[in-house]
Amino acid sequence: MNIYESAEDYLEQILVLLEEKGYARSTDIAESLGVTKPSVSVAMKKLRENGYISMEKGGLISLTDKGYPIARRTYDRHLTLTKFFVSLGVDEVIARKDACKIEHDISEESFAAIRDSLQKA
Repeated sequence: MNIYESAEDYLEQILVLLEEKGYARSTDIAESLGVTKPSVSVAMKKLRENGYISMEKGGLISLTDKGYPIARRTYDRHLTLTKFFVSLGVDEVIARKDACKIEHDISEESFAAIRDSLQKA
């Protein structure tokens, strides 16, 4: 299954919440992404049906072995791109927004070059 940008955003946000709070719930995802709870419900159903997440009875969401690598890759790209833009003098708020847009589409070659340039700095 091809995973879409919106699915990557949801998986990334679940990872961020898990790392920040130790748990992720639909209401937290809706609030942090600025979307409606019904939108999150539809997305979580699709992600669960495709094996990217699991949901416990209490509403807690976790990433599966299939979903975690996608979330990690997307989040790592986001952090690296943000750091890169900030190193160029871009305001951090703008850098984060731009990173969020680019993280889904940048080629592996371009991303590797950015990551390598940051490691050398």
